[in-house]
Amino acid sequence: MKKIGVILGSVREGRLGEHVANWIMEEASTREGVEYELIDLAAFNVPLLTTATIPGAANKQYEDQNVAAWSRAIDACDGFVFVTPEYNHSIPGGFKNAFDSLGSEWAGKPVAFVAYGADGGARAVEHWRQIVANFSMFGVRNQVSLGLFDDFANGEFAPRDIKVGDRARVLGDIEAALA
Repeated sequence: MKKIGVILGSVREGRLGEHVANWIMEEASTREGVEYELIDLAAFNVPLLTTATIPGAANKQYEDQNVAAWSRAIDACDGFVFVTPEYNHSIPGGFKNAFDSLGSEWAGKPVAFVAYGADGGARAVEHWRQIVANFSMFGVRNQVSLGLFDDFANGEFAPRDIKVGDRARVLGDIEAALA
């Protein structure tokens, strides 16, 4: 059975992404034929990339135990859903660092995007699409874009009905990319 990792890409305290990732997993739990696993980046405590060995040349052998655990979690997946916030018109630094800390674990695997931010996280997804292309990752076209002012009410996650449809479509797309 194919496995899709839903990566919660924010490591901030009080992060909204936890609600979003759980919302994705709620739908994922109803789907058949594919296994979904929530991968919380914060649980890995990936250090800043300072190693002299280029991750792409590391042959999945990492000196840092946290990076090695992150590698195993990513390598075990056939595809991904990135749950990503938009920070300052781009992607979160911690998530980018963790992505850059690995190499072949990402190669050729499809990825879908669920973003949130003031403008629905659109710019973060634009940047992620450029980044994942370096590893020949296939970014599915459809995405979920959640607005801080439209899908979060009084600090509570309350996605609009149209976003529920977007969620199902994106999961269908990532599953189809694995077929």
